[in-house]
Amino acid sequence: MASIIKQKMGSGTRYMIQLSEGEDARRPKIAFGLCTRKDAETARGHIERLATAKRTGGTLSPETQAWLVGIPAALRERLEALGLVERSAKNRWTVSAWVASYIDQRPDVKEATRRKWKDVQEKLNVFFKDDPIGDVTQQHAKNFRIYLQTTVELSENTIRRHIGIARQFFNAAIKAEIITKNPFRGQSVCVRANESRFFFVSPDLAKTVLAACPDAEWRLIFGLARWGGLRCPSEVVSLKWQDVDFEKQRFTVHSPKTEHHIGQESRIVPMFPELKPLFQDAFDQANEGSVYCIERYKDGKEVNLRTQLERILRKAGIPVWAKLFQNCRSSRETELFKLTGGNVKAVCSWLGNSPAVALQHYAQVTEADMKLAAKKAVLSDAEQTVQNTAKQEGTRENGENQYAPASACDFSDLHRNSLPYKDLQVGDAGLEPATSRV
Repeated sequence: MASIIKQKMGSGTRYMIQLSEGEDARRPKIAFGLCTRKDAETARGHIERLATAKRTGGTLSPETQAWLVGIPAALRERLEALGLVERSAKNRWTVSAWVASYIDQRPDVKEATRRKWKDVQEKLNVFFKDDPIGDVTQQHAKNFRIYLQTTVELSENTIRRHIGIARQFFNAAIKAEIITKNPFRGQSVCVRANESRFFFVSPDLAKTVLAACPDAEWRLIFGLARWGGLRCPSEVVSLKWQDVDFEKQRFTVHSPKTEHHIGQESRIVPMFPELKPLFQDAFDQANEGSVYCIERYKDGKEVNLRTQLERILRKAGIPVWAKLFQNCRSSRETELFKLTGGNVKAVCSWLGNSPAVALQHYAQVTEADMKLAAKKAVLSDAEQTVQNTAKQEGTRENGENQYAPASACDFSDLHRNSLPYKDLQVGDAGLEPATSRV
């Protein structure tokens, strides 16, 4: 039998119900706060029926079921924690259990996406442990962000990606009607461009790297990243010889990253002059019947080209720059903007990104841009000096500029009053209309 404990409070009487030793060796207490003795007696009767049903597997009476429907949320959560009542959907799912279930239910995603999800899953499991998903508040979500920043020591952009994935997990819980609000809503998830990690791979440096590559396949890998602007490794290793048109000097790139967007499954890229000998060399050395341009990675296993390129650079004594392949792609996009005279549509079509993404995450301001701007500024100053000298030479002795108009110029009739070239007379005076002598 459960017992009632009575405590005097300043403004009334507080009641608690303590389970008997036979029901729970710990004899936990269930607090009811300020209530009447009658209410405490009623609650004790229903709690005893709950304990009996748990012990015997029996069913609850309609009265007890109705009582459970009307009790406060805090009291129900206490009964759930003691195992007297089945957990609701909100409290049955812990954060770790829900995330694991969600990932298992998504066999449609690529393996690279799954790895990113599992990375975030591990951090969520460490931070939230066995917390019910319904108990996670906005403050808990903010604390998780601080945990990623201070304990895990992730960069700001990596934190934003992690928060975005966590928000995706909780949005799915909302759709499953497990929770009603997303505690991660409102946090920044958009990745910002970090210009300090930009590096322009100059043509001269690119040629040096190309010379350090061990074989034709690796020269093509680097060339496709630097002069083709392909995403590496996904677009590079999936390129097939059937996608390469030597006659029309172009090739088709199939993009795993954008294939779920309508019309962005593939794109056609010109075979730029820098790529022609690389394609030809790799083709000449390929085994008969080869399907993929980069045959060594045809098995589809996880590819870590970055580590191998780092080895190539270090062996050749070339400094390793940040974001090796992304900066190759960034350098090419920056280069193409200049080579095409700013044809944004063509460049973005070839590289497979939007103008907004290109300008924010790829286009760079190079040292050559700075020098050219400074050179133009110097020329502008020199021209201004010449103009000022001419004005000074044309100033009358009384200080009045003889070239300055007496009043403001009106150019509205310039076109109407000008003579067509066929009416101009060329004589000793030069290319001027004929005038009478004074």
